[in-house]
Order: sequence, then C-alpha cells, then structure tokens
Amino acid sequence: MTFDLRSAIEVIKQQDGQYLETDRLVDARAEIAGIYRRIGAGGTVKRPTQLGPAMLFKNVKGYKASSVLIGLLGHRDRVGLMLGIEPERLGYAFLDAVEHPVNPVVIDAKAACQENVYYADDPEFDIRKILPAPLNTERDAGPYITMGLCYTHDPETGESNIAHHRMCLQGRDTMTVGFGGFRHMGAFYQKAKKLGKAFPISISIGVDPAISIAACFQSPTTPLGFDELAVAGAIRKQPVELVKCKTIEEYAIANAEYVIEGELSIEEKVSEDQHTHTGRSIPEFVGYNGAARVFPVLKVKAITCRTNPIMQVCIGASEEHVNMAGIAEEASILQMTSRALPGKVKNVYCPPGGGGKLMAILQVKKEGAEDEGKQKQAALIAFGACTELKNIFLVDEDVDIFDPNDVMWAFNTRFKPEMDMSTISNIRCHKADPTQKKFYDSSIRTEGLGTKAIYDCTVPFDAKEEMTRAIFMDVDVSEWM
Repeated sequence: MTFDLRSAIEVIKQQDGQYLETDRLVDARAEIAGIYRRIGAGGTVKRPTQLGPAMLFKNVKGYKASSVLIGLLGHRDRVGLMLGIEPERLGYAFLDAVEHPVNPVVIDAKAACQENVYYADDPEFDIRKILPAPLNTERDAGPYITMGLCYTHDPETGESNIAHHRMCLQGRDTMTVGFGGFRHMGAFYQKAKKLGKAFPISISIGVDPAISIAACFQSPTTPLGFDELAVAGAIRKQPVELVKCKTIEEYAIANAEYVIEGELSIEEKVSEDQHTHTGRSIPEFVGYNGAARVFPVLKVKAITCRTNPIMQVCIGASEEHVNMAGIAEEASILQMTSRALPGKVKNVYCPPGGGGKLMAILQVKKEGAEDEGKQKQAALIAFGACTELKNIFLVDEDVDIFDPNDVMWAFNTRFKPEMDMSTISNIRCHKADPTQKKFYDSSIRTEGLGTKAIYDCTVPFDAKEEMTRAIFMDVDVSEWM
C-alpha cells in the first residue's frame, strides 16, 4: 500500500518496464518534456510518441538537491498497480470511494513536507531557484507547475476543495493561478472578493496518486463544498493527513514533496506570458498549445519541502492527463447512469483520443426489446454527468471498450450514420476544444458553444441473432505455447 509519492515510486520500481531514472544532466526548459515525449508521453502528444515508464531525472540543471518525476500516472496499468485496483475497474473503485468518503485529518506532529522551510521575506528567496518547474515547449509562457494541487476553503462556510490548476512562475515571489469562475475554487475566490478578504491557498506538489486522481472530480459528482481528499482517503482506507501551513490560515498535504503557501490577490491580475509574450500558455489535453490568459496573482509567503524533494510534473497533452481526468469522469458517468438506469451501463472508458474529457465509450446491456433506446438515454445522462463531453460511443457487452480496434469494429459494422447518430447543437462544450472557437466556425454565437454527438454502435435488439460475433472453440492453449 502506498500513501505518498515515494512509496508509490517504490511499488513501480519492482515491476519491469514501469520505472526509469537517469543521472544525466538535463535542462528543465523544454528538454525534459522533449525527452519524455519519445519515451512515454502518449495521449494526444504529436507522434512519434508512445506509452512508457515513469521517469525520474536526478540531475536537473541549476537544481542540486531536487529531481523531477514525469509520467507517474501515464499508464492505466501503472495507476492500477499503485492503487491496488484492476485497471478496468478504476472507475468503479473511485465511484465507491465517492459514495463512502473518508475525511482527511489534521496532524500535530512535524510533517515531512515541512522538513525544510524557505520564507519569502528572506532577500535570497526566489521560487524560480527553489522549484525546478519546467517548460513543456519553447513556446510556453514561462515555467509551469503542472501537478500542483490547490487546497482552499470557502471564506463563508469553511468548506474545502482541492483541485489541479495551472500555475506559471512570474517573479521571485509571484505566480499566476489559472481557474474559471465555474470551478469550485473560483466560487470561493469570488466570495472572498465580495467580502474583501485575503484568499489563502496552499499548493501541494508530489503526492499519493490516489490524491492526484481524486482532485480531478467536479460537480455534480462532488458538489461545491465536497472535499475530494475524502475520496483519496476512501481509496486508501485511511484518512489523508493534513498539516497547518507556516504562514497562512490554510492546510497542506502533510507528506507532499513541496508546499507553496501564499495569498491570491483579489485585485491584481496579469497575463501568463507577461515576460515572454509568446501568446501561448502550455500544451493542453487536446494536443494544442493553449492561449495565454489573464489570471490572478498569487503572492508566495513561503515554500516548504522534504529533504531532496521530487518535483512531480506532467505534459498536459500526455496520457497522464487522460488517466487523471478520465478515471474521474468514468466514475461520474457510472454514478449517474447506475442511479437512472440500474444495470444497463456495464462499464465506461474515457480514452486518450479525447484527452480523458471529450470522449466516452459506454458498454451497455440490452436484456429485452423494452431496453431498446435506453442506450441513448444513458448517453444523455452521461452528458449531464460530465458537461464537457463532446462525443459518446455506445457499444454492446461483446465489445472491449479498452481496445480501440474493437470499438472501431463496432463503429464500422454496427453504425449507420442516418439511423444511429444523434446530435445536440448550441450546447456548452469544453472551451479548450478549438472547434468551439470563432476562428474555426464564425457562426458560433459564443465561444464554447458546440455540438455533442451520440454514436449508437449497439446492435438493435431484434437483430441480435443475425449480428452475433463468430464463436470460437474455447481451448486451453498452454500446451501449444
């Protein structure tokens, strides 16, 4: 069982092909991502790429005591290995965790994340020299924290939230923090602005994989005020431990590798690329470089870390993002479809081609003629569970949803466009999808509006006999191998 980043690494070290480390000098400025793109990134990264081991860079230029880890969650099998869950059952496991949460606890003992403390009032303090935050590409707006978990509280109710947000280093003690008003942290921040209160944030970097995935849940599965750390606690059957921060009224993950403590300005905002003027941010899950945006400024008060800390990073377009976002989406779809249509949706997969967010494959069961049409109801429910979804493929129980060739077989032999395709237009989609922008379609009334589609690749119930897959003899082949 693993409860922090280091124990997770120890688990995958014991498995062939799951871990790689190097002492060769490497530059965090685009070189780490360039190397890993070839070794293990996968996802929507431009080809050539592949799935491969997690990789630890132990000799990072300019950072003597720190190393950089990339790709820890970059393979679904590796995620299952670290969590002790069969890869195809990850969605179900996180669904169960959402429904049986184990709340975090605050510890009084000295926390591992506070073995070393750097205060911003020290004239020598500079976050850019402490944190080996990489550039994924040479067009990036600046060095980014890509696996930082922001922990915040509602200034009125005290309810908490943890989530991934993109953060760009701007100065010796300043960063931009990217989030939208529809995110839970955005709702808390707006309350703080109205109250004229400071908005403290802790940012934990390098944590247990269960926390990284749990932090990807959104409404309606985890509504406003639901602490996603309770999901990670349920996965581990042990509460996540928190520690009080040194300089702000907030808590942080006690065994994180790094913790950034700061206050988010309720007035000051700057563009992410104010120093580089590239016009871009970082590669996003859709495979394109995102546009630089104007975000609030975080004033850093302190950084705490473990001795010889590990900076955990990811490539936004890699399969690591797919697994974090996609597994949470799968659990959300399973939750809502099981409530509305018990027993009809057998499993869900959010594959790499959709970046874990734009596409879902639903495996459905038809037990009688009265079930015909329920598969499309399941798709509509899935759109409600995950509002950013764009395309849903429906397949039967005899199709392996984790095998893209099998899904494409169903698409080619069980789908007739004029009969089996349904669309919903002028509906809110994911703003990172370039087809939802005016440069792609000038007729769009507001950017972010698009069309969702359902591809019903299931066999009509009354045609099942004619469309049964060829049945082969079930043979024990061990003596032939």
